[in-house]
Amino acid sequence: MSKNPDQSSQVSAGVEPAVPIPSEAADPGAALQAAADPAPDLGALLRKAEDEAAGLKDAWLRARAETENVRKQAQNDISKAYKYAVERFAQELLTVKDALELTLATPASSIETLKDGVELTLKNLKAAFDKAQISEIDPLNEKYDPHRHQAMTMLESDQPAGTVVQVFQKGYLLNDRVLRPALVAVAKAREGAASGQSGS
Repeated sequence: MSKNPDQSSQVSAGVEPAVPIPSEAADPGAALQAAADPAPDLGALLRKAEDEAAGLKDAWLRARAETENVRKQAQNDISKAYKYAVERFAQELLTVKDALELTLATPASSIETLKDGVELTLKNLKAAFDKAQISEIDPLNEKYDPHRHQAMTMLESDQPAGTVVQVFQKGYLLNDRVLRPALVAVAKAREGAASGQSGS
């Protein structure tokens, strides 16, 4: 069979013969459209988003309900703590009341018997104060402290100025908080001593 003179000249010149091009490559748009992913199902995506939103709303409602329950419980606890805060101290005071009633109920009580009963009552009251951490403020001969003492007057005294020289009424502390300040008289320098110091 005789060769085509054009083919023989291409082979002899080292040139590959032309290869037919597929129809897809001839149309780039068609190839890209065939390779692209199919369109997403918008309905399915919407249903998924709605399910997630419903789940988040349910979780939020549960968390809100739980928070409200915790808040109400805390309010109840605070209310009970406030209402019954003195319960233990009140129990201790019952002993004091019993001692007073026993003293008054004793027939034909002598002064000595009454005194013994009052001393017992005071002892019980001090024990109740100790358990409740209530302590006295009795600042005689101590330096005046405006946070714990209330000065009723100033008295001339040989003691240093600002010293408590008389206690009219004891004060009381609950732990470190002042329940009642002590009513006191505070020392001031004598007139003669003050004028002598100013003259010198």
